[in-house]
Order: sequence, then structure tokens, then C-alpha cells
Amino acid sequence: MKIRRAASRELDKIDRHILRLLQGDARLTYVELGERVGLSTTPCMERVRRLERDKYILGYHARLNPQKLQASLLVFVEISLASKSADIFDEFRRAAIKLPQVLECHLVSGDFDYLIKARISEMTAYRQLLGDILLKLPGVRESKSYIVMEELKETLALSLADPDEAVGA
Repeated sequence: MKIRRAASRELDKIDRHILRLLQGDARLTYVELGERVGLSTTPCMERVRRLERDKYILGYHARLNPQKLQASLLVFVEISLASKSADIFDEFRRAAIKLPQVLECHLVSGDFDYLIKARISEMTAYRQLLGDILLKLPGVRESKSYIVMEELKETLALSLADPDEAVGA
């Protein structure tokens, strides 16, 4: 006999509240989380497990202090590729994913092909990253860099407005 898994359902207000709270503090216990959303421990735990199973929650992470870990220099690099073939994009993607300094790499539309976000220790390390690594990735034609002078906002938290709530209210 084949067991059918229940289809994922729409998020309700309690689900959204759970997600908001976990984004703020993923170390909340099920007891604390349940109290804050008005559920007992077991139903709260079941909701969190369903949110994990349905891939609303992709994981739990510790946010590290880059200044304490010799990664205080934040840079963004626009990368343009020499050609637009699928093979070049695949080669670039495979190589870029392996770079530990690269926090994010996005294929974008516009005047360049990829936008890279990287953290390194200092300007000397950045020159090495750019000259010895990024510009030598498969298919790279040119780059344009932006060195962050001040970080005003950095978050991974997603907006979880209830669809029934008025936008901008």
C-alpha cells in the first residue's frame, strides 16, 4: 500500500507568526514558541515540522560576526562573461559555487551577467580574490567592483505580511 503525503496547504496566521518568531530567534524552544503563538507544545511542534517538511523552513543558522572572523571587508562584484553559451554559464557556475569567500552569486539581467557578494579580510585579500580568482573563472571577460564603506542593513529575514492585511497599513 502506498502512503500519500498530505498536500501542503496555505499558511495561516499562526504559521506566519511562527515563521516571524523563528526568523528572529531560531533557538526558541517549542514551549516558548507555542506560548507566543497561543498553542500548546505538541501542536506547535507539529506545525514547525510541517513547515520544515514543506520547505518553508530551509534550515537554522548561527549569524557570525565578520569583524571577529577576519572577514570585515564586504564587496560586490559585477562579472561579465565573454560569451553567452550555456556551457560557459555552466562552467562559471560550477567554479563560483566552490569559492569560500563568495557569500552569494546571482545570474542577473542587465549590463552584466553575475553579481557576486563576497567577504574578505582586507583590501590586499580583495585584490588577490579579484586578480587571482574571480577574473580567472571560466569565461570571465571583465568585472566592476563596489567596496562597501558602511553597512546600513543586512538581513535574511523575509517579509511575512498576511495576505489579508492591507499593504502599507
